[in-house]
Amino acid sequence: MKENVSTPIYSITPFTLLDYAHKSACILWFAGCNMRCLYCYNPEIVLGKGTISFEKVLAFLQTRKNLLDAVVFSGGECLLHKNIQELIATVKKMGFLVKIDTNGSKPKILQELIDQHLIDYVALDFKALPAHFKKITESKLFQPFEKSLHLLLESQVPFEVRTTVHSDLINENDARLMIDYLETKQYIGDYYFQYFMNGVKTIGKLGYSSRVLERETLSTSKIKVHFRG
Repeated sequence: MKENVSTPIYSITPFTLLDYAHKSACILWFAGCNMRCLYCYNPEIVLGKGTISFEKVLAFLQTRKNLLDAVVFSGGECLLHKNIQELIATVKKMGFLVKIDTNGSKPKILQELIDQHLIDYVALDFKALPAHFKKITESKLFQPFEKSLHLLLESQVPFEVRTTVHSDLINENDARLMIDYLETKQYIGDYYFQYFMNGVKTIGKLGYSSRVLERETLSTSKIKVHFRG
């Protein structure tokens, strides 16, 4: 790969203990996304261009061998990048664990990564049910998301499901319906609701978001609800 032939990465977070549970990691923020979620607080990443080549990323990762456990591929939507499998395979060969943050819109790529044993953990964004999906994401990508969920349920790859909550977009009844949906798909485990951060620049113009959900009333015998933010 030649220097600066491709610069898919907007920025790097060199160290985090928050994004991959019980692991030290760095985050690669890939530019571009095929959704335009109203509450997205990374508009500069979603709408902007990458500035960092993967050669520079590899040089950085060489200095983090034996210091970091994992590399998180995030964005934007990292699975849109045309060479993503090659990039992930290279990182795996360096000895790092790989976590993928994805909106689930690229099930074919996800399947190939699973088949090649290239990913160790996935965070799957569950934006909304079909009734609200187009409004929230400005896309028609619910079916690909659903296929990605099925792939992960059938795989041996550990994964979590997470939803960003803005009180103007998702209320308690919506949250319960989303939990019911996951149960019908035989999902068992943790479900993370991430509260919208007020006072940040977002893609859509949204008002103040109040904290409308209560964990104690949402968790079920199969799905344990957690809150972030």
